[in-house]
Amino acid sequence: MSTNKILLKFAKKGINLSPEAYDKVMKADNPLDFASNLIVKLKSDKFTSKDLICVSGETIDEITGVKTAPESDNQETLIKSEETQKTVDKTPQPPKKVSDEKEQPPKKVMDEKPESAGNEKEVETKKPDSIDDLKKEGDEPEHYVNEAIEKASETIKDTKIKFKRNEQKTNVKYDFKIIQDTSKKSYTSGELENLISYFKSRYDKLAKILSRRPDLRNYTKIADIDDGMDSLSLILMVREIRSSKNGHKIVEFEDDTGNISILFSNKNEELFAEAEKLVRDEVVGVIANKSSDAGFAFGQQIINPGVLSIPEKEMDFGIVFLSDVHIGSLTFLEDAFQRFIDWINCEAGDEEQRRVAEDVKYLIIGGDIVDGIGVYPNQDKELAIKDITEQYNEAARFLGNIRSDIKIIIAPGNHDASRVAEPQPAVPEEYAKALYELDNVEFISNPGVVSLDGINVLIYHGRSFDDLVMAIKSFEYEKSDEIMVELLQKRHLAPIYGERTPLASELEDYLVIDEVPDVFHTGHIHINSYKKYKGVHLINSGTFQTQTEFQKIYNINPTPAEVPVLHKGKYRHFKFL
Repeated sequence: MSTNKILLKFAKKGINLSPEAYDKVMKADNPLDFASNLIVKLKSDKFTSKDLICVSGETIDEITGVKTAPESDNQETLIKSEETQKTVDKTPQPPKKVSDEKEQPPKKVMDEKPESAGNEKEVETKKPDSIDDLKKEGDEPEHYVNEAIEKASETIKDTKIKFKRNEQKTNVKYDFKIIQDTSKKSYTSGELENLISYFKSRYDKLAKILSRRPDLRNYTKIADIDDGMDSLSLILMVREIRSSKNGHKIVEFEDDTGNISILFSNKNEELFAEAEKLVRDEVVGVIANKSSDAGFAFGQQIINPGVLSIPEKEMDFGIVFLSDVHIGSLTFLEDAFQRFIDWINCEAGDEEQRRVAEDVKYLIIGGDIVDGIGVYPNQDKELAIKDITEQYNEAARFLGNIRSDIKIIIAPGNHDASRVAEPQPAVPEEYAKALYELDNVEFISNPGVVSLDGINVLIYHGRSFDDLVMAIKSFEYEKSDEIMVELLQKRHLAPIYGERTPLASELEDYLVIDEVPDVFHTGHIHINSYKKYKGVHLINSGTFQTQTEFQKIYNINPTPAEVPVLHKGKYRHFKFL
């Protein structure tokens, strides 16, 4: 075994070994594999950067779970120690890294109050300055466990088998269709007329969905409200949200004919809870009682565009979901990602796990396959690969080793070399030529919709989660499945315009969810989540990157190297760390 190769492997991760520690590594049966497992443990949150300056032999003994360092120290010892100490919390935690955000969430400043209506005096509701303001009090936040993931989770067994996979062109027949791709549909010039067209498109699309509801079939425009009306049936866009001094919610709505303010009383708990989830720029139906003031009404019901339950479709194949791989970052879990590739190539795992891998026909990557360049200040200090093209070349090296009978669909995220504003066009070939040269890779926009042998998958990276966590007090990053439910209810992927999620004012709003998908796939927040809602599989596919400094500040704990699989209609969840 080459000494230089071992030392270089540690050096690339910022780790230096003492002579004693190096001797233990070299005495292992398979030093290279032993080193890979050791690096994963050393890069956990348990060890600081100072600990990695000179790793001692005692540290290796601690990791492997032995009090002394016998000459039989090898990879098998490392693996067995993990399996026999399940009651001890030795789960690797991510290392401290520089924030992947440019700054902390900005303060939201309220506009001037509207004129009072009736006897209610309006007061401004102080909006949170940061994510911390939205969290519950307490020294230690409660750890949320997604029960669906807990039941479906299983760790890929480290029982690798060796055989040469088929690298020839595949004869597998794919029923693959791109239903929505906005890559070549960007016509915005940034002028005011474009913005007007954008919001009109949003209103018209969602009004079409809402008008199918019995209570809204004969809805009234604001300008058509007359004195003889008592009950109002309206389809409106939220303009501003405020509270009265008595704690009632006052929402200023608009349509293309005028404005109206509607009060939602906190005495009606169910209705008030719905009003609490309203956000600026979304489109909803409202049933209200008209007041003596022509520009004011009392809300009785909020009607979301919503979704109806969809029937389950037969599925005799598997789909794997990835996102936020962040190749090129120093915190990219290369060894864990290689284990994933070994599994999907049917070269790792137990017999049942390899059987699932054999059935995989599609792999979807929902953004941030690379870490990018200049995404946040001083990012270059956190990069193992400092050239964007080289990052995509490295991605092609990994994906090129996935068996050729799996079709790979790639959408961009906010770290990719696509424009930041959504909808994002597909990753351009000029940066990712090596990926474009792979025969089994398809590129699509963010968001995008594909049909995989009749299973419709909505792919959205998930940048709008940042805005919704800020705007709705009950939402948390850990519970992204609940946020995805709300997006389906609102039938829009990024309803709030002008906050942290940059939205392009296209002539058409492509972020409206026109058709209900069979699968809704997101990423961005680095936390796996799953729920089946009205027949729709809601999947957030986590990450292959360890915890960032930004996530540490807000107590966001990623779930790295955990891969969701939809296998013949059943959710499976495999761990590679």
